[in-house]
Amino acid sequence: MMGNERLPGLRSNKDRSGIRGDVRSMKQQITDQLTAPGTTIDVRSIPRTMRHPLIFDTFDQLAPGQFFHVVSDHDPRPLRYLFDVRYFNIFTWDYVETGPDIWRVRVGRPG
Repeated sequence: MMGNERLPGLRSNKDRSGIRGDVRSMKQQITDQLTAPGTTIDVRSIPRTMRHPLIFDTFDQLAPGQFFHVVSDHDPRPLRYLFDVRYFNIFTWDYVETGPDIWRVRVGRPG
């Protein structure tokens, strides 16, 4: 490979900036809604690579006593493990709905 040739399938910097813009837009929408208790992040409609960053950023913006819901088509247990590592003892995790088709978890910051 010579010069500035690109392999097919690689994303350009322009594509990457578009994805970052989409993530920023989604984060802003969630942030705008955090004033209403019970905001819901339905991960079924969010691209896989954007899910965890959006959820963690949303949690980081919670005030004590605030919460949001995560809706998924599977048990979000791996996400719970990541919360245990990242936010040990400073979050709440309550299953509201436990499948088989929809899983809903209430994630909060203790008051």
